Amino acid sequence: MYILATERVHFSQEAAVSATSPFRGRALRALLIAAFVIGIAANWFTYGRGFAGDDPELPWDAAILAPALAMSNPQRALAGGREWLNTPPLRAEDLRGKVVLVNFWTYSCINSLRPLRYIRAWAEKYRDRGLIVIGVHTPEFGFEKDLGNVRRAVAAQGVSYPVLLDSDEAIWRAFGNSAWPTFYFIDADGRLRHQVVGEEGYDQSERVIQKLLSEARREPITDPILTIPGDGPQAAPDWPEVGSEETYVGYAKASGFAGPGSLVRDGVARYDPPARLPLNHWSLAGQWTLGGEFATLTGTSGTIAYRFHARDLNLVLAPPADGRSIRFRVRIDGSDPGAGHGFDTDAQGFGILDQPRMYQLVRQSGPVADRTFEIEFLDRGARVYAFTFG
Repeated sequence: MYILATERVHFSQEAAVSATSPFRGRALRALLIAAFVIGIAANWFTYGRGFAGDDPELPWDAAILAPALAMSNPQRALAGGREWLNTPPLRAEDLRGKVVLVNFWTYSCINSLRPLRYIRAWAEKYRDRGLIVIGVHTPEFGFEKDLGNVRRAVAAQGVSYPVLLDSDEAIWRAFGNSAWPTFYFIDADGRLRHQVVGEEGYDQSERVIQKLLSEARREPITDPILTIPGDGPQAAPDWPEVGSEETYVGYAKASGFAGPGSLVRDGVARYDPPARLPLNHWSLAGQWTLGGEFATLTGTSGTIAYRFHARDLNLVLAPPADGRSIRFRVRIDGSDPGAGHGFDTDAQGFGILDQPRMYQLVRQSGPVADRTFEIEFLDRGARVYAFTFG
């Protein structure tokens, strides 16, 4: 998998891109400054304090600091009315001498949700020994910019550590970030020491935390490494069986559509299913309006189908703007899902769309095989964004 500088990417597996030693060289030092100065401690500048001169061993100097500051105005990026959840706004003195773990995430992304069980555990386990975890919530979809939606999601996911809202992507850009999830490990001296892109590698990440805390406390920390089983949507994926990739429905990123006709952009159209749905393709049935980010059911009922290969199938959905709940029913290969139903449906496949979020709709209980998923919406107004798998 490759990181594209111009496109945000979901990563499903670990891709560690730095060692545990400090960055070296002018370009990497500039990245360090952008990550820590702009992304975490802009309040140093808000209160008239800078890094140069605070500690002669810190790797800041005017020549490096100037281009980093040119990337983004830190006062606007962080201090200018930015929202924090679970904490008052963190200031430089709150971070001084602390090991900081920064996690970029967004609440409807399955790749962001599955690591939460580890992040929550690390935040609790090492809090009293000097670790601060900061979740930077950078939305992908429009509904993830709504403060109320994020508050509900944070509470529902049991996230009690500080969460910084980055709905304008200022922190994302300041870090040069490109994927959900990405983890930045910053030591007690303010140096970026390690970065992990994607899921997995939790053992190594906890060892990095222990190493940085040991250095800060000048005493070894060698606690047993955590292994945490996940429940529901946060259960670990069955990677060997994931044969389908994230698929968007909105025309801005849509791929894999199959039907007798083509997708109609920004207009109401009636769709019929194809005679045969190839693997990793999807189709619509009924009257829909296709927008750039999502498809909206404009008829009284309608169906979307996907031929997939994975243990789990998830779908990002939202109710209508007026907040009405939408009834739906899921079928697998034309039948009730039974034991293969997901977290958000029952054995008959019934469920309720009442919040904008990711819905976990299929978890195959037996051998994983190519399956045809269908979801029928029984009320007008459902919005469909993207399929993900696990």
